Amino acid sequence: MIRRSIFLAALLLLAVRPAGAADPPIVVVSIKPLHGLASAVMAGVGAPQLLIPGGASPHRYSLKPSQARQLAAARLVIRVGPALEGFLDRPLKTLAGQARHLDLADAAGITHRRASAQLDGHGAHAHDHKHEHDDHDGRDMHLWLDPANARAMAADIAAALAEVDPANAARYRRNGAELTARLGDLDIELATTLRQLGGRPYIVFHDAYRHLESRYGLQNAGVIAVNPDRPPGAQRIREIRRRVTAGKIRCVFSEPQFPPRLGQTVTSGTEVRTAILDPIGAEIEPGPAAYFRIMRGLAASFAACLS
Repeated sequence: MIRRSIFLAALLLLAVRPAGAADPPIVVVSIKPLHGLASAVMAGVGAPQLLIPGGASPHRYSLKPSQARQLAAARLVIRVGPALEGFLDRPLKTLAGQARHLDLADAAGITHRRASAQLDGHGAHAHDHKHEHDDHDGRDMHLWLDPANARAMAADIAAALAEVDPANAARYRRNGAELTARLGDLDIELATTLRQLGGRPYIVFHDAYRHLESRYGLQNAGVIAVNPDRPPGAQRIREIRRRVTAGKIRCVFSEPQFPPRLGQTVTSGTEVRTAILDPIGAEIEPGPAAYFRIMRGLAASFAACLS
């Protein structure tokens, strides 16, 4: 009975996959939001591999041996760019030297935004501009948090996949076009939820939300950690707590990739609300729906805490 079941399963696989069909390319994607976009573009052909688990931060990550093997076997590696996943710079050369490397920060149509000037406590407005080919110092590299950028990324992913796997190029382009349309609908949905929250100041753990804030008119009043690679000092904590106790802050947001105690420290003894923002999708299942769930989760957190 067991052998018969195995035989029937094998026949089913052959029926689904035409004889002689080539294996899909091995595609490795750095973080879950990008993995979600790549999964949607690859739907019906294969599934990309996720490198960094959702609960980890790309700002400070060390590869495991199994992940090194992933990179060594890849035909296409997708990331935001060296300013976000800098730990990949050397492995891409030593382990994935034969693979196509796709830095989505360089995609045509991407809008780059300066990290918030609230970092220095001066309250000046940040500078926005279209992408130019220079260094990314001072820019917010969480580019996917603007659905317009996600549309540009989807197009770049589809083009790269068509290049490394021309046999399925038409499918990738069709999936990419469908994904672009769905991202346009998502943009409208998020605007409906978030634009009503403008003018309600809040504090975030680190400066990751300039793209979301600029797109939908949200008001960031400060960040706890100036550099996510290092914990904030006592002076920074005192400055943020001063802003919180001044009575104008509606909410303080923490992130699942970083210790929650800092948010609790700056709100202790106040009535300021606390909530979680998760730009990476720590608890969200990887796959073609992940990007949409991440963005809707962010919108829901903002709405619940700022309403």
